[in-house]
Amino acid sequence: MKLLVLDFDGVLSDSARESFEVALRTYRALGTETAFADRDREALYADFLEIMPLGNRSEDFAIALVALERGVPLADQRAYDGFRATLDEAWLRRFHKRFYRERARFAAEEPERWNALLGPYPEFLALLRRRAACCPYAIATAKDRRSVMALLDRYAVRDLFPDARVLDKETGVSKVEHHRWLHETTGVAYEEMVFIDDKVNHLDAVSGLGVRCILAAWGYNGAREHAVATAAGHGVHTLETIEDALYGDGARA
Repeated sequence: MKLLVLDFDGVLSDSARESFEVALRTYRALGTETAFADRDREALYADFLEIMPLGNRSEDFAIALVALERGVPLADQRAYDGFRATLDEAWLRRFHKRFYRERARFAAEEPERWNALLGPYPEFLALLRRRAACCPYAIATAKDRRSVMALLDRYAVRDLFPDARVLDKETGVSKVEHHRWLHETTGVAYEEMVFIDDKVNHLDAVSGLGVRCILAAWGYNGAREHAVATAAGHGVHTLETIEDALYGDGARA
């Protein structure tokens, strides 16, 4: 391994609560104030988390909320993709743009609450610090760069990630584009990269380049995704097993 590439949300940052909150604000801003008014917030969040691993970008939060409001079950990727195809693309694009406006407003107007919803995974950050001399790191994320940089500062790990290797949604719409950019700019062969993400569809796409892929089982996924990842040949690791998988006797698993 000559380059360790990391997704941000669900790998470095425990951000699902913040994404849920911003998604609800965006959904209501584009629709109705009464959406989900009669739903228990914790139950709604649990249902949202079940769908979350099937999407990729901020507009996918809208797809989850529409499905939950309409009572449409999305049990797997095929069902999710089929439902997405029924929704208006122009509306999804509006949601995508408005989502980042709502996030920026939330962070500016309620900074303490916003920060409280965006904790790190401290055990994994400690591992990265401990092993920093082993190989360089990069971030490949669909999150906006401003938020990523602010959180890296707050997590006290920004020094581990040079600005040029923090690739956000503006670098490309897919993690494949991120890895191609890293390959071209660093000269590291795909076979010498390791990519950790909490979403199987990202791993499936990037593994086609020859990159070794690992599902972060501490992120936003469950038994459904673990089984799919294992069947696809990706490693599935927890916070307890990831260090050995990357640097120890289990580094090939």
